[in-house]
Amino acid sequence: MPITWRFTSDDVARIRFAFSPMWELVASLRTLRAPARQSVHLPWLKAVRPRLAGLDLTELFALVPPTGYLADFLTPPPDTPMPDFADELGRVRRSDPGRVTEEAARLRAGAPEVIDRFMADPEAGIARVADTLEAYWERCFAEFWPRVYGLLERDVLRRSRRLAQGGARELFAGLAPAVRWTGERLIVDRPCDIERLHGDGLVLVPSAFHWPAVAVMSAPYQSMLVYPVEGVGTLWEQGPPPAPDALAALIGKSRARILLALAEPATTSALAARMDLTPGAVSQHLSVLSRGGLAVGMRIGKQVVYRRTLAGDMLAGTR
Repeated sequence: MPITWRFTSDDVARIRFAFSPMWELVASLRTLRAPARQSVHLPWLKAVRPRLAGLDLTELFALVPPTGYLADFLTPPPDTPMPDFADELGRVRRSDPGRVTEEAARLRAGAPEVIDRFMADPEAGIARVADTLEAYWERCFAEFWPRVYGLLERDVLRRSRRLAQGGARELFAGLAPAVRWTGERLIVDRPCDIERLHGDGLVLVPSAFHWPAVAVMSAPYQSMLVYPVEGVGTLWEQGPPPAPDALAALIGKSRARILLALAEPATTSALAARMDLTPGAVSQHLSVLSRGGLAVGMRIGKQVVYRRTLAGDMLAGTR
């Protein structure tokens, strides 16, 4: 039976977006084990394979099998729109040992010896797993996170506009083939026994490394739906296209590239990662573009997101 979430008006009002570096990191463990499932990530795989030497992922692989259920404590639903890895790792370290033991027990059949060791001392097991996640992040993911961050950020901004402009129907219509909105219920084509939200709305989390599948979490956690990010095929492309010569001659090559990149709203840090520039340099260029009436910044939570103005669209040749 598919999941059928029943929404009250309060639940609809509490729909929010976020993204999670921890979710991407944990999902990437499955990419390591089954590369054919996600050939789109082969450039990342080729880059990180040599870095895995000496890193023991046995316990993590037991808690994150290739398919099906994975231990929920590893991927706590984001509590802010744009959490950083250190904060999420801290939440993993503070996981309740009793709950973690229950979650690990569900995975015992796949790796009984490893899971039994973990369950014998769950506090020590949580600490070991958190240390391994941190080491794996530093070796294989931190370098690539700005690129993934930029893709997820653009998706959240696009879909937030859809929700604001067309409500839940417009939002869920294009979320994923496995997701269907009826007006009162959200039906997710994934076996589970969840029937209703539990009063705290729904967090929608785009994912590049879980793509193209969906995933769900609910009580005792915040209700969360992980959906495939748009544009994942562009993730490992080598930088943005060069700026047209005429536009570059008019406002400078770097500013032209940034203006063209603002076809989708973005933060300074995301633009810096995409442009291979320092955040300081991007900030200076954005300041010039803003003073010239070509771009404007808007605050979303703790982040300032920049977009092109109508004049910027016209200069970029999109109007």
